Amino acid sequence: MLRYLNSCSRGRGAWLLLALTAMALEMTALWFQHVMLLKPCVMCIYERCALFGVMGAGLVGAIAPKTPLRWVAILIWLYSAWEGLRLAWEHTMIQLHPNPFVTCDFAARFPGWLPLDKWLPSVFVASGDCSENQWSLFTLGMPQWLIGIFAAYLLIALFVLIAQPFKAKKRDLFSR
Repeated sequence: MLRYLNSCSRGRGAWLLLALTAMALEMTALWFQHVMLLKPCVMCIYERCALFGVMGAGLVGAIAPKTPLRWVAILIWLYSAWEGLRLAWEHTMIQLHPNPFVTCDFAARFPGWLPLDKWLPSVFVASGDCSENQWSLFTLGMPQWLIGIFAAYLLIALFVLIAQPFKAKKRDLFSR
């Protein structure tokens, strides 16, 4: 399995699949916001940023998967999945155990050199309450689903990282 994951990480297809799954989740989030009219909270916006990180890792990996740039993509993937998991866990705890002393901010805080909320307000401006569960499927709220999604991204990324030293065996038709 590790040799297979190594060979997948050296091709564009797996990286593009990673980017495509993250893009599908981003489009789903925008559908919830603009079609179902659910208001994203600050934690939702940060989780959205973590998904953009996973998507960016997929695009970076697809650029040159057989070069050391693949390592940069794996590191971006690991960091984004870890941060997404951490944020989704924190968001879930805010929803499951409401506390007046533990709340989220009113607006997302982006660095001055990257004001995403100013550049693209329809995607990065928060207007909801973190403690409010606006949507659920099979009794799980959106941040609970994101825990599973980011945990899967993180687990796969760890397996891909571990698989890097395992080169694929050369298969020659005429050798023993």
